[in-house]
Amino acid sequence: MNPKIALLAATLALLPFAADAQSYRCVGKDGKKYYGQSLPPQCLGQPAEQLNAQGMVIKRIDPQASAAERERKVAEDEERKKREAASKEEGRRNRALLATYTSDKDIEQARARALTENEGAIKDIERRIGALKKRQDDLKKELDFFQGKNKPPVKLEQDIKNNEFDVKTQQDLLVGKKKDVDSINARYNDDKRRYNELTKGK
Repeated sequence: MNPKIALLAATLALLPFAADAQSYRCVGKDGKKYYGQSLPPQCLGQPAEQLNAQGMVIKRIDPQASAAERERKVAEDEERKKREAASKEEGRRNRALLATYTSDKDIEQARARALTENEGAIKDIERRIGALKKRQDDLKKELDFFQGKNKPPVKLEQDIKNNEFDVKTQQDLLVGKKKDVDSINARYNDDKRRYNELTKGK
């Protein structure tokens, strides 16, 4: 056979194999090497290499790195959304602040009104506690009347329990209202600080 014809025939015979050249390679979890025109099932989740027709590595595939990159991007997107939401909320609060006050004096007047209202609420609670304690003394006197005699009426015992509950409830409210003094001052201190920052140089 003519040498040129033989070489051509051999080349043509090899073309199907070149077309079907393996293009993926990996080491499976079992430690064995796997090849395939498409990514072999044993390569899923494993680092792999993409090969060209000459068997040269043209791309490395690292599923773990890809997953980590996706997680990083998701975390970055979430953080960006939080920053944007915080910036939007801060802008809204700043606009509301400037619409509410025209000077430091306005802020101090608003603080004084809030503290006065809170002080009024404290006095109302103290009056209620005083009335409840007076009622408590009256109920105890009624209870003393039955000592050594008949069993106290069920209603009297229930009234005493209800009164004790009401006293405790009002005392808790009183503690909360007294703590509100600090939170009120802190709120208006923050308003004053932000107002001065926003109006500085204007």
